[in-house]
Amino acid sequence: MLQIPYQQLSPEALTGLIEEFVTREGTEYGLTEVSRERKIAQVMRQLERGSAVILFDPDSSSCNIVDKASLAEHQQQSSPTDRH
Repeated sequence: MLQIPYQQLSPEALTGLIEEFVTREGTEYGLTEVSRERKIAQVMRQLERGSAVILFDPDSSSCNIVDKASLAEHQQQSSPTDRH
């Protein structure tokens, strides 16, 4: 997985990626209904703050947006703990 700075994407590509992310099945925002525009703005703020990042998987040629905590957890699980 490669981390892609959001600033490297064109505005159109970034908007498309965020829209696809917020409309995925299983993306929940709690008990209150949140508009798509608000969800997009929330994700954009997370990217700007650095609390979320864009990951590119070269094997599947796909991008995903993940929160920094999940990324750290994934990296920790992926790193070898048994060195010989």
